Amino acid sequence: MIEASITDQEFALFQRLIYKIAGISLSEVKKVLLVGRLGRRLKVYGFSTYTQYYRMLASGEHPEELQTMVDLLTTNETYFFREPKHFEFLRDEILGKRGAAGNFRVWSAASSSGEEVYTLAMVLADRLGQGPWEVVGSDISTQVLDKAATGHYSLARTEGIPPAFMKKYCLKGVRSHAGTFLIAPELRKRTRFYQINLTQPVDPAIGDFEVIFLRNVMIYFDPETKARVVNNLLPRLRRGGYLFIGHSETLNGLATGPLESVRPTIYRKP
Repeated sequence: MIEASITDQEFALFQRLIYKIAGISLSEVKKVLLVGRLGRRLKVYGFSTYTQYYRMLASGEHPEELQTMVDLLTTNETYFFREPKHFEFLRDEILGKRGAAGNFRVWSAASSSGEEVYTLAMVLADRLGQGPWEVVGSDISTQVLDKAATGHYSLARTEGIPPAFMKKYCLKGVRSHAGTFLIAPELRKRTRFYQINLTQPVDPAIGDFEVIFLRNVMIYFDPETKARVVNNLLPRLRRGGYLFIGHSETLNGLATGPLESVRPTIYRKP
């Protein structure tokens, strides 16, 4: 079968669909990415046009394929100890000055394949040891959440992990698992993963958090969606808690709830 090309009108249909579902604004430069990732799905169903595939998705009769489309268009790059200044602030300014308290909970709201979750877990384990703490990870993509829950990565992904943490919290694979490593069970049991669409109100059942990381995801949203996402998360942030965003992101000009700027990209809920 000859690979289908996509028209401007068809691309606009998918732009509106992914915006409606996930709040993501696909620019024109993403057209090649969309064709590269969704073209294979047309072949699976024997479709010759993107309009046929769109109509199937829009019918609502194939929710599993709609999730596949979301997975293919929202997978993002991440790595351990990304933007390390944030983890230093968490370690020194938040955990280092924390008195005796209850369960310390952190939410990685756009956790992708889990590297941020396990980075947070290493920092908390190093500072809080066996005390009560937990890291929650969430993403809209079930594909990356399945990967994250395994805690299993290529050794090529270890750049950024301090050697002491690598030795203490990571298990190098042997034989058939050579070239990989596994996050230690004592860290994995302190983590939970949920599929959450940040553009929708967050179920209160997830609980409240001392810290929320919302990093490197708002670059895909327009200002209205950014504000909605932040306001969806704020009810789950405890008073005095901290919100972290990516170094290339800002909340300036957004109609969000009460937040105090502590440092660039770090905010505190009064």
